[in-house]
Amino acid sequence: MSLLPLEEAQARVLGLAGPVAGETVPVHDAIGRWAARDIVALRTQPDRALSSMDGYAIRFADLPGPWEVIGESAAGRPFAGQVGAGQTTRIFTGAALPSCTDTVLVQEEAARDGLRLTLAGEGPSGVGSSVRAAGLDFSAGDRLVAAGAPITAAAAALLAVGGHGAVPVRRRVRVAVAATGDELVPPGSPPDAGLPESNGVLLAGLLARLPVERIDLGILPDDRAALAAAFAAVRADVLVTTGGASVGDHDLVRPALEDAGARIDFWRIAMRPGKPMMAGRLGDAVVLGLPGNPVSAFVTATLFLLPLVRFLAGAADPLARRRRVPLGAALPANDRRADHLRAELRDGRAWPAPRQDSSMLRTLAHAECLIVRPPHAPAAAAGDSVEILDIG
Repeated sequence: MSLLPLEEAQARVLGLAGPVAGETVPVHDAIGRWAARDIVALRTQPDRALSSMDGYAIRFADLPGPWEVIGESAAGRPFAGQVGAGQTTRIFTGAALPSCTDTVLVQEEAARDGLRLTLAGEGPSGVGSSVRAAGLDFSAGDRLVAAGAPITAAAAALLAVGGHGAVPVRRRVRVAVAATGDELVPPGSPPDAGLPESNGVLLAGLLARLPVERIDLGILPDDRAALAAAFAAVRADVLVTTGGASVGDHDLVRPALEDAGARIDFWRIAMRPGKPMMAGRLGDAVVLGLPGNPVSAFVTATLFLLPLVRFLAGAADPLARRRRVPLGAALPANDRRADHLRAELRDGRAWPAPRQDSSMLRTLAHAECLIVRPPHAPAAAAGDSVEILDIG
């Protein structure tokens, strides 16, 4: 089988399933989710004209005054009467303009003597000065959040002000995670017990940023029947494995998945690190078989697992965003595989780590981005523009 181009592999992974079912959750709990449909305002904000400054509510036509002060308007305690010609009310920031007024004379330009108010400066420049008009932010029926858009903290606050106590989102995505390999031992085991399993910790951290219900399958042995039984028992939207996805004698994940009834879509990608990543379906679950090397697992999770989860969770734009920055140090020409180099960001430039071995977790832990080198990219000099993925 030839190596699959990275972009085609990403498209095929996202084509293996559609977004999960929707649910309605309190707006406080919607942060970090994606809107399941367009969400429109149920009210107008502000719902009436409000003062944006402390001062006096007047009719612009009554300038240059004087005025008689007949009351006050505060936020939540509006003036109930009408303001006639030559009259005014004290008004505070956020308070509703009384009936028949249209402008605010800010207090710094007003002089008050008892109930008599006079102009002490240039005064308002026009009708509506220092006034927030009704509907300045939005009106009832306006779209506040589009279907597939992320509900950020600011978006959740917008929805709350828009009249929503609960909003439609996609349910959490159920992701089952399994590490494979007889050499692996749980983190914290005695130093001579074996290789501490780190990919489970890594994936748990990456998935913690997303609306996920994680199912930890632990460490599975290099036993084809045991693997097949474990895989067949999974009830999830995504099954992700690490290790054993290549074609060596001890790489049993692919045959075990097929024994469990999986259909493998592809398993070799023109990328580095992460060439032997595998994708397919097992029942209702999308299967991703990630490499066992920690850096390879991280890169493939960043490019495939996280976009897949975002897509299933309803994101309209699930792929990781790239940006361009100057290169800090020269790079040689690339071969036929897309390269993803760990790098630090200093002085606005991306500085590739001098050693890129896929087993080196310390290099990954210190990296802030991945430099993306397309297949057959020519040699690049320091200062050249390169694409990066932020991973900090």
